[in-house]
Amino acid sequence: MDIREPGGFLSGEDFGIIISEWNFSIRGSKAFRIPQEGDKKMTRILVVDDEPSIVTLLTFNLERAGFEVQSADDGLKGLKMATEGNYDLIILDLMLPGMDGLEICKTLRQEKNSTPILILTAKEDEFDKILGLELGADDYLTKPFSPREVVARVKAILRRTKAGQLQEKEEGEGPIQIGELKIFPNRYEAFFRGEKLNLTPKEFELLLYLANHKDRVLSREQLLDAVWNYDFTGDTRIVDVHISHLREKIEEDTKNPKYIKTVRGFGYKMAGE
Repeated sequence: MDIREPGGFLSGEDFGIIISEWNFSIRGSKAFRIPQEGDKKMTRILVVDDEPSIVTLLTFNLERAGFEVQSADDGLKGLKMATEGNYDLIILDLMLPGMDGLEICKTLRQEKNSTPILILTAKEDEFDKILGLELGADDYLTKPFSPREVVARVKAILRRTKAGQLQEKEEGEGPIQIGELKIFPNRYEAFFRGEKLNLTPKEFELLLYLANHKDRVLSREQLLDAVWNYDFTGDTRIVDVHISHLREKIEEDTKNPKYIKTVRGFGYKMAGE
């Protein structure tokens, strides 16, 4: 029986039949091997979820899309793998045994681990979704989700975080200087008053895009399209959350910002000298 969606994606329909027929065992496979620095470079994704059907669904479709996938079935194991491994992206469920996904996200960001994080939330967990973004997650998906959407979302995040893609966003040579803010596009670094900012990949990309369009008013929809590179189905709050993060790092008074200003009823603009 072939229950794949058009294009080779495996859907969730009758997925238990596939699991039964495969007698699939993640624990016995190479999925739990932590990649090391000396390994041949591949695009690696860590899936942290305690539901075997979700792990198998994601693993199947992501591997078909050309990614290498490792997985962990509890929070403590997931945090250990994320900390010790060399991953390009983490798909993180919020409801986990051992340690929940929000705590994992918070811990990784506190340890200055900037690996992009895609969180998985239940449809009714609106608060957790926003909190996850505030703690440093780059994006979220709501269960139930389409395998095609997962792959598209993963590719979009990776495409925007690869250092090689930054050359397309550079304007002129050298760093971008705005007041006491200095941005190095091809180094993926930003400094404020001489101190390096601890930014997630998405925060950096948003800051760079605003800086490259200084004094231009940009709508939330424009920022979603330019920085996240896909339709967010009207949910623009992710922009507001990331703007809030940036203001906390570069503004003396977040309620009266000097650099990233709000244009009421429209969006944001980068100001400053």
